[in-house]
Amino acid sequence: MSKNIYILGAGYAGIEAALTLSKKIKKTDDINIHLIDRNTYHTLLTELHEVAGNRIPEDGIIVPLKDIFRYTNVNLIRDEIIDINFEKKLLISNQRNYNYDYLIISTGSQPNFYGIEGLKENSFTLWSYEDAVKIREHIKECFYKASNETNPDIRKSLLTFIIVGGGFSGVEMAGELALWSKKLCREYDINRNEIDIKIVEALPDILNNLHKKSTDKARRYLERKLKVDVLTDSAVVKVDPGTVSLKNGNVLRTNTLIWTAGIKASEINEHIAAKVKQSKGFRIEVDDYTGTQYENVYCAGDSAAFKTDKGLLPALVEGALQTGKTAALNILADIHGRNRIKLKPKLHGVMVSIGSYFAVSNIMGINLPNIPSIIMKYYVNMHYLFGIGGFELVIRYISHEFFEKRQDQMLAEKHLTVKKTIFWLVPLRIFLGYSWLQEGLAKLSENWLNTPLLAGKQPDLLSGASVTETGEKVFRIVSSHTPFWYEWIAENIVIPNALFFQAMIVLGEIAIGIALITGSFTFIAALAALALNINFILSTGLYPEDWWFIPAAIAMLSGAGRTFGADYYIMPYLMRQWRYFIRNKRIKLFLFR
Repeated sequence: MSKNIYILGAGYAGIEAALTLSKKIKKTDDINIHLIDRNTYHTLLTELHEVAGNRIPEDGIIVPLKDIFRYTNVNLIRDEIIDINFEKKLLISNQRNYNYDYLIISTGSQPNFYGIEGLKENSFTLWSYEDAVKIREHIKECFYKASNETNPDIRKSLLTFIIVGGGFSGVEMAGELALWSKKLCREYDINRNEIDIKIVEALPDILNNLHKKSTDKARRYLERKLKVDVLTDSAVVKVDPGTVSLKNGNVLRTNTLIWTAGIKASEINEHIAAKVKQSKGFRIEVDDYTGTQYENVYCAGDSAAFKTDKGLLPALVEGALQTGKTAALNILADIHGRNRIKLKPKLHGVMVSIGSYFAVSNIMGINLPNIPSIIMKYYVNMHYLFGIGGFELVIRYISHEFFEKRQDQMLAEKHLTVKKTIFWLVPLRIFLGYSWLQEGLAKLSENWLNTPLLAGKQPDLLSGASVTETGEKVFRIVSSHTPFWYEWIAENIVIPNALFFQAMIVLGEIAIGIALITGSFTFIAALAALALNINFILSTGLYPEDWWFIPAAIAMLSGAGRTFGADYYIMPYLMRQWRYFIRNKRIKLFLFR
């Protein structure tokens, strides 16, 4: 009899659980995996601030679920579960009901307003794709209205932006807004000194999950570099339209309040509160195996309250991934009658970026400097995206972060992000390919495949082609300017195996020529061309008329084969093959979307 496994929520935990199940189930297992979410995409919650602050386009923070689960046996269901009958093993929505044998609740979290009067009605939240887009458009509207406003009080209110919450989301949002405001001020002819950005935090300091040293660095950068006013020990007690009242008696006027100060489990957790054991914030209590009080029901991610020696497992991406994977593995253990595994959380660290060029982090107890922290954040994001979607998602991420960046660009970035068509590269690509093909065919006619022609340095230090006493033409690959290490390689490895290396050069030049002419594997061909040219430079140097090969090859690295070339078809096909292989550990020759 088939087993139906249902996973609620396509967040970090839900996706990890679904992919783990898909990889681990055997072909002989009669198991159906169903993933239910109200959206058709997965949201990168850690990058919401980049859209809200107009650093990247909005599609940079969403990944279509069909792209993640293509070539898997995961059944995607677009629906929203509003209640669960644990006794009958029934999931209830407004559309239909679903019968489950095993269940993973990984519905994530939502903003927590803590019952503060007027807060929910008069604030923006930053916890979804829609939230980020709404904030971005609102900020632009505030600048537009302020540019035409003559009343100084109204103008000040429009240009005052308050972010409540000094955690990761709040600090990152403040950083993005501070940098974006420079561009907005130029666009709407507003003095930067009129912009008032405040972080309001109830605790004595911001970024309490970080080491004090990192926290101090972040605060100095916010206050001194970005001109952000950081108000600590300032709890919000009431919010009215246009005003924020603090516990210390201060009242702040603003048209923009962004709430990032707390989260609780999702709405479904609230609806089933009377049926399950819960901790604070409606998080469901789980055991060492991420199981709940109900048989065959597991909980993962922000929905789960997993107890550690230091308290509840924090609501972090790394924790969500580990709980999701553990829940999936234990369901399979239940099905196959094996021993379940205990969750042993390993949190390697935390990091926070403040704009594009500043970050702080604590990785495995080490406070990393700015540049390593930035690199680490990019690495973590790319590692995650590679795990759920392969190279395609990594390339998409790099494109958004570096080539589609909208604001606060350095000089080099401004030039790198210029977008032009590459039709002009087609004749250059074909001519370069023809030149390489001619080089290879010329060497073929000179009998490079049958006669050893590579030689060392002559006594008179002459280089290049020369003729021996017997009339044979040889090619000297060592000259007076050849580096000592390359000379050693040439004398001890290349020349004794001349025929092999001659064949590699001839076949390589012909292959490069054909690849460039046809636009096939252009990037690889361009790299090979550069490698050969560097090899020639190290040996005897290039002829003056051949130096153009190098900049031409560099130009080919920009995807020149996708325009009137076979790469237009080859590269997407290989991406699909790679994704299929990752999901199924085998190749399928004819694979279409």
